[in-house]
Amino acid sequence: MTLKHELLAAAQAAQAAARQVAGLSSTQKDQILKDMARNLTISSDTILKANKKDIALAKSSGLNSALIDRLTLNDSRIADMANSLLEIAKLHDPVGEVIRAWRIPNGLWIHKVRSNIGVIAIIYESRPNVTSDCIGLCFKSSNSVILKGGSEAINSNRAIYKALNSVLEAHNLPEGVINFIDSTDRAAIDELLKLDKYIDVVIPRGGESLIRKVVKASRIPVIKHYKGICHVYVDEWADLNMAQNICFNAKTQRPGVCNAMESMLVHKDVAARFLPGMLKKFDLAGVQIRGCEMTKKIAKSIHVKHATEKDYRTEYLDLILSVKVVDSLDQAVQHINEYGSHHSDSIITENYDNALKFLRQVDSACVYVNASTRFTDGNQFGMGAEIGISTDKLHARGPMALEELTTYKYMVFGNGQIRE
Repeated sequence: MTLKHELLAAAQAAQAAARQVAGLSSTQKDQILKDMARNLTISSDTILKANKKDIALAKSSGLNSALIDRLTLNDSRIADMANSLLEIAKLHDPVGEVIRAWRIPNGLWIHKVRSNIGVIAIIYESRPNVTSDCIGLCFKSSNSVILKGGSEAINSNRAIYKALNSVLEAHNLPEGVINFIDSTDRAAIDELLKLDKYIDVVIPRGGESLIRKVVKASRIPVIKHYKGICHVYVDEWADLNMAQNICFNAKTQRPGVCNAMESMLVHKDVAARFLPGMLKKFDLAGVQIRGCEMTKKIAKSIHVKHATEKDYRTEYLDLILSVKVVDSLDQAVQHINEYGSHHSDSIITENYDNALKFLRQVDSACVYVNASTRFTDGNQFGMGAEIGISTDKLHARGPMALEELTTYKYMVFGNGQIRE
């Protein structure tokens, strides 16, 4: 069978399976998820053996240490994957939930009810734990899933898929609930993205280049997250000790992730009091500063490189920070909406009106008052495992978990009504 026909068969099987999964009860799904977690643990030796092959290939290919770390599995990480499936089983099942119900004058009862999307294709890189998380979330939300992982993790992903799919076989569920594209051919992605008759949505998880490639090639709606250029704005009414703690956490706690602060804005009236201590703390932590002229003047002994237009538009994912002194809250909001990526942005202020204005006018998926941007995460939000963070506005925005993997339909009950 050619690659093209293999992908078509997988998509057709996924579409048929989604209709059957939609008929499972929450109790049935939760038991299967628990069995998946158990079998993942039982299969850990097989999975780790497969992962060693991927690591050896990655090292011989010259992948950097950060990517190899993301690729690496061990007993602890497999236990975390199993626990994630157990946590998904505990979560409230949104499928079938009545969002709203009302009766119209002719007696019709109209119910707006959450339902599964159908077939979700997920294209991702490097991290094998994404395989089990996506399977768990899609299954709990009554969707079938097509998985296309990166070539660097092919052996690990295959072993995880087999461990979880065998549980579905034991429960007599149809082929196609989980579909694993067992090919490292890059053409597989292009072919997959043509199957809009069968696949309802595509979610790419990886670097910006992957996401842009998927968006450009896809005939299917894509939920995307290009990058995280996140800001913290220190307002003129900020508690400066709080501001220092939040800014330091947002930048340094884990700089290589999408919800880390990449740009810090400071109101001119507090800049001279706030920046010297803040910049010194960043300097001691190894953070490179790229700042405006006012920042450079205030910094004095701390080395500050001149910030270019490009710097304010860059997701560093490293210990590098752009800094700008602004004249007003309005200028801060304007800067964030112009240079940000609509991911996560925070204001530090004790002024309620300023906080409210920031929340209303900053056009980002997650907007904070007096808190670190590092909290933008499905788990941190209490949503359980997440399938990604969307910077789109339709149909999901921000951390995506079970509810974001559903759509809705209208169920209408009558007793013979006809339209005149």
